[in-house]
Amino acid sequence: MAVQITFNELRKLKSELPEGTMRLIAERLDLNIETVRNYFGGNDIDKGVPAGFHYQQGPDGGIVELDDPTILNMARTILEEQKAQQKGCSGGACSCG
Repeated sequence: MAVQITFNELRKLKSELPEGTMRLIAERLDLNIETVRNYFGGNDIDKGVPAGFHYQQGPDGGIVELDDPTILNMARTILEEQKAQQKGCSGGACSCG
């Protein structure tokens, strides 16, 4: 199922991810790292594959439609886990947030 997100939201999420997240996502999903980078707006098609990334001009950097939200969802989960660790939570389902 396709997901829409603004380009600026997508880039903000990418910039908040911990170092090494692109590689981690690529390994978990058995993808080339450039494919994951392309998903977040990179354009190295020679090394990765197109990522189902469709762009329309508009407010907040434009609208991006992602054909498959798997990478986006994994990135959001990793970011939530990182924030929970910074708060001193253990496990992914604490109620301290």
